Amino acid sequence: MKANLKNTPILSRLLIMCLCIVSIPLAAQIKYTDGNDSWNPNMLGNHRVVVAFSGTGNVAKTTIEWRRRDENPELKKIIVQDATGKEILNTKTENINRENGTIFFEPVSGKGTYYVYYMPYIDEGDANYPKGVYAKPENKADAQWLSKIKSNAADNCTVTEIQSINAFNSFYPMEVIATAAETKDLIAKNSSNTFLVFPEDRLFSIRMKNDLPQRWIQKGVQSTFSDTALKGEYLAFQLGVYALQDLKDVKVTFSDLKSSNGETISSKNINCINTDGVKYDGNLFAANVAVSKGKVQALWCGIDVPQTAAAGNYTGKATVTADGKSTAITLKITVKNEVTKNGGIDSPEKMTRLKWLNSTLAQENTVIAPYTPLIVKDSEISLLGRKLILGTNGFPTQIQTFFTPEMTTTSTKANDILSAPIVFHFIDAAGKETLKWKNTGIKFTKKEAGTVSWESTSTSQSLQMDVNASIEFDGFLHYTVKITALEDAAFNDINFQMPFQPSSAKYMMGLGQKGGDRPAAFDWKWDVAHKNQDGAWIGNVNSGLQFSLRDEKYSRPLNTNFYLQKPLLLPTSWGNDNKGGITITTNQKSVLVNAYSGARSMKKGDILYYNFTLLITPFHTINTDFQWDTKFYHKYSPIDSIAQTGATVINIHHANAINPYINYPFIEFKKMKSYIDEAHEKGLKVKIYNTVREVSNKAYETFALRSLGHEIYSPGKGGGFSWLQEHVGDDYIAAWFVPEIKDAAIVNSGMNRWHNYYVEGMNWLTQNVGIDGIYLDDVAFDRITMKRVKRVLTKDGHPGIIDLHSANQYNKSDGFNNSANLYMEHFPYVNKLWFGEYFDYEKGQPDFFLTEVSGIPFGLMGEMLQDGGNPWRGMVYGMTNRLPWSGNADPRAIWKLWDTFGIKGSEMIGYWSENCPVKTSNDKVLATVYRKNGTALISIASWADTDVKVKLNIDWKKLGINPAKATIIAPEITKFQPAQTFTATDEIPVTKGKGWLLIVK
Repeated sequence: MKANLKNTPILSRLLIMCLCIVSIPLAAQIKYTDGNDSWNPNMLGNHRVVVAFSGTGNVAKTTIEWRRRDENPELKKIIVQDATGKEILNTKTENINRENGTIFFEPVSGKGTYYVYYMPYIDEGDANYPKGVYAKPENKADAQWLSKIKSNAADNCTVTEIQSINAFNSFYPMEVIATAAETKDLIAKNSSNTFLVFPEDRLFSIRMKNDLPQRWIQKGVQSTFSDTALKGEYLAFQLGVYALQDLKDVKVTFSDLKSSNGETISSKNINCINTDGVKYDGNLFAANVAVSKGKVQALWCGIDVPQTAAAGNYTGKATVTADGKSTAITLKITVKNEVTKNGGIDSPEKMTRLKWLNSTLAQENTVIAPYTPLIVKDSEISLLGRKLILGTNGFPTQIQTFFTPEMTTTSTKANDILSAPIVFHFIDAAGKETLKWKNTGIKFTKKEAGTVSWESTSTSQSLQMDVNASIEFDGFLHYTVKITALEDAAFNDINFQMPFQPSSAKYMMGLGQKGGDRPAAFDWKWDVAHKNQDGAWIGNVNSGLQFSLRDEKYSRPLNTNFYLQKPLLLPTSWGNDNKGGITITTNQKSVLVNAYSGARSMKKGDILYYNFTLLITPFHTINTDFQWDTKFYHKYSPIDSIAQTGATVINIHHANAINPYINYPFIEFKKMKSYIDEAHEKGLKVKIYNTVREVSNKAYETFALRSLGHEIYSPGKGGGFSWLQEHVGDDYIAAWFVPEIKDAAIVNSGMNRWHNYYVEGMNWLTQNVGIDGIYLDDVAFDRITMKRVKRVLTKDGHPGIIDLHSANQYNKSDGFNNSANLYMEHFPYVNKLWFGEYFDYEKGQPDFFLTEVSGIPFGLMGEMLQDGGNPWRGMVYGMTNRLPWSGNADPRAIWKLWDTFGIKGSEMIGYWSENCPVKTSNDKVLATVYRKNGTALISIASWADTDVKVKLNIDWKKLGINPAKATIIAPEITKFQPAQTFTATDEIPVTKGKGWLLIVK
């Protein structure tokens, strides 16, 4: 068999090599080969049969035993071509089914080779979200030719091989089905069993649920599995369970492995990832595996061979049990005398990284820079730039921040967020609160540098309220509020009130509100089916609070285009069958957020969970020098050409030579390392695109992950690119697709053990490939995983830069959420924001820029993306755009000005601060000052409806410049502004939607 393996993924290469060496009796075995991308699959599909015509006359007949896994093959078109690629119109099919089919065709080129293409498809839909539609049968044959066909004639063609367009598309061997007769015979021979177990090598992933592979028929039922491992290697293997009746609870147990020399590998080192493990949050994972009659379930197991294991032959047992019946498989493992590096994980094609699914790496809640350890003093908990003061019932009585309005420093002056304590109210039918509570006071259950936890119990005659809460070093609070009825009780309302200081409630974002000025009055109702909304952020630039309302069944929904396929669950408590909602009312002393849940009754013993989370913002001061120093280049290009732009950090997206496959940067890692090494030598850093919202179909572990049911991959309608339909089959959501490299991703289900793999992968990439951080394109994991990722990225002095991009989530398919609100829990660990596609920088008002785009109220700075952004408005917030992206997205001229002026080390004083020394005569034209040693850079930008002229109102004392000697110069900036000189009294013309950068000396 000839195969061009140069551009074939490693696992596919192994599969092809195995075709030649597999020790199955091949008497009637059709040869499966690699087509080496020698035809156009977009016209002909991914599979063909090579037949040799040796007969006479003008009717060729071939019966193909193709053993297809696809359903209803009779509904798919057949295309026949001769060896030159000429389509033969005179064709006819008979008895097309999954096992075989008969094709008649006119052998227009005489004796020789012909090709039968049997799954042609048409890609409909968007280029990045294709919908592969299989072509339907057509009858183009001439009636006269058809009349010559004799159905009972003998075949006059020989099937020489079945080819796939390339090795990655091959069905062989694990998707070549057993026939109905073979399956029936197997069942008859094992009629006393309730299930059969087929041990299988790690290189042959079990792929089919509805069919047995022919390979297992040829091998027969085996009771022994043998393989070889190196010392320190994670040796994966499979146990394929074929259910002869419905199985409810399938488990695997393992004995110790023992050698003839008395050496032992403990059963503790062997596990089955389908049934046991560790969740992404460090808790134990256990799953009940059920298998329906006639279905196949792969159980992926692994032996973690200790490095200290003695070489030798080890024997033990893996016992599969289900519904009281068991089958034992003898394991014979040869441990070689060679020690593997790194647990064997440098060879992922051998499934060694399945061990990562149960990782607890970086799970300890250690403090991450720049945060500081939590300090508890009586009922006060201090953290970086903030303070929490607790009441005896466990709820906050006050929350304070100490950030200055400029957000560049902290002070000793407290900014109170609350105007009164946070409190629950239980309102009776008469509209009164009659419950009299007694509480136990606060009991601290944990006092660690990274986490402080406490509890308090309050009781009344009819209710008990158990509060368990914690705060983490970054300002995240989690409350579990358990309400238990001590007697039957009815309520007109149970509500939760957060009274804000008006000075800390200037802005709002969330609950259907775009980021901006908070409305004076507000009324919102739950609608989880359509809206990804369960909380909001309310605050000012230097003090604020995000809240999120949940119950004990909370599950993170899908995001970015997929929300409607896995939306929020309506909290039983807060939602109360859609009776609940949130109102905001205002008076001179307070802005009251009232989360009501409406009328309800509780029977004695009933329990409700009114859980909620809080995030105290900002998280830290803004790092302006990082903004000026860190200039990003967003493209895989030669490093010397990037260095010439002035960029200092390269963001490597996917679909390129060193990071081809989305969210699976492990296949071309050697090329990636070589590129990063060169960048480091030349003084640049390199970050890579890698997240977990979707996973490439090129992942070596695809079918192992599929064996976990819906844990890793979301349930869905299937479809999408042809490879997914042909090999994954059904029950998935097709995600991003790159046509050039046929990279087809599958949507990740959310919170699962793939996050453990992700953390380990980031650690491996940092330590072995040298990445300097990651570029996140939206986020499908929570803050637990984000903290772990930040820890491994910054370990051993690595910079660990994380920048977060999001397309605007305020639309129907995303559930009308705000990107900044959705991802705020990640902001403590992010270095820069890119918000993003579909953000409107022209219509967006300053309050929208400030809250939803700039990142400043959270201690971050950002950049713009859509259509290159608005560079004049952007500079008011210290933002530029992305290089290179679109024609007008070129920040190099502004970067040059930064360096010429010497913006590094300057003090940024935004228009939002009362301390800003420059204002304009028009309140629609805003000014931000970058002040430095007797000079200043003034950024002004207009939100006026027309061209205007403005005067600068300068507080020269605050600016630190003598007005008698001052000059105001607008330096020439390409595509931004012409060179011009102004005096302090001049009227400065400002074009609609634009502005100036002025240097005052």
